[in-house]
Amino acid sequence: MGPSTLPVRGARGLLAALLTALAAVAALVTATSAAHADTEICDAFGSTTVQGRYVVQNNRWGTSATQCITATSTGLRITQADGSVPTNGAPKSYPSIYNGCHYTNCSPGTNLPARLSTISAAPTSISYGYVTDAVYDAAYDIWLDPTPRTDGVNRTEIMVWFNKVGSVQPVGSAVGTATVAGRGWQVWSGNNGSNDVLSFVAPSAIGSWSFDVMDFVRQAISRGLADSSWYLTSVQAGFEPWSNGAGLAVNSFSSSVTVGGGSGDPGTPASCKVAYKTNVWQGGYTADVTVTNTGTAPVDDWRLGFTLPSGQKITNSWNATVSPSSGAVTATSLGFNARIAAGGSQSFGFQGSYTGTFAQPDRFTLNGTACTTA
Repeated sequence: MGPSTLPVRGARGLLAALLTALAAVAALVTATSAAHADTEICDAFGSTTVQGRYVVQNNRWGTSATQCITATSTGLRITQADGSVPTNGAPKSYPSIYNGCHYTNCSPGTNLPARLSTISAAPTSISYGYVTDAVYDAAYDIWLDPTPRTDGVNRTEIMVWFNKVGSVQPVGSAVGTATVAGRGWQVWSGNNGSNDVLSFVAPSAIGSWSFDVMDFVRQAISRGLADSSWYLTSVQAGFEPWSNGAGLAVNSFSSSVTVGGGSGDPGTPASCKVAYKTNVWQGGYTADVTVTNTGTAPVDDWRLGFTLPSGQKITNSWNATVSPSSGAVTATSLGFNARIAAGGSQSFGFQGSYTGTFAQPDRFTLNGTACTTA
């Protein structure tokens, strides 16, 4: 071999070593950047922005024990959740991610608050990560108010419980069941002293789901807990822990609200009329209901809300799904009769029982709009 062979090979070895070192530095920089993308929050009401459009908040309001969360690029996870509170009272906190406004803190670029009658769709998607060594619920919150407020407590809170672990339950009492956005739910209604709460509890844990927030908003309207003239102020997804909670995570979250492009809520008519005819005998009755769209646009996926007088209970129905069986109920269209043409009508009926003196409902709403009676 010639005299220059060893130096050349040595240079090649040095170059290879240098390239390896540079690759290691690049990997370290990438890992460091990824780590810095996560933000730890231990302040009780601390918050940060993720994805340039959502706010992640620690929101520890029910305990003085330490709670820390990490805001990730797509959501959040609870890293420390000390202590516990009684399960027959309020939870420790509500660490969450949201679109909209919460106590004057509005997410970047949000178009909330928005009047319900102007919202044509509010699609959202959520993926949760659960643990078993804690007591908690995984809740998606929808906040409604008669005014476009960005601060303080709203009038009505809709809670969608994707999961619950332990002996916790929603505010108020169970009032029946309902099918909303294609899923069955146990429905609870009550007031926490500050606002009305309408809760939908899944019969088993839901890990991830995409749905339209307006499907639940319409339920609140049909039950008299909101009106189409009200405002959607925020949508939030997170956890209410009573005990522990470290490891719970919102893996991903998305929310958008489409305003305009239509003549109000999807399927909301300009006006409507209801004919309610009954056949009554001792302790029982049938009702035949005809809903007429007296507006100028068709109504799709109609939902007729009304309240049964005290003592009445529905036992079966036809041409619509009617739930719950008593109190404030909603008749929901089926696939074959989901559209009411302008000037057209759809009919459904049900059989029920009653105690005391028989009476008829005195108010009906079609997709949130009050109807006249024939």
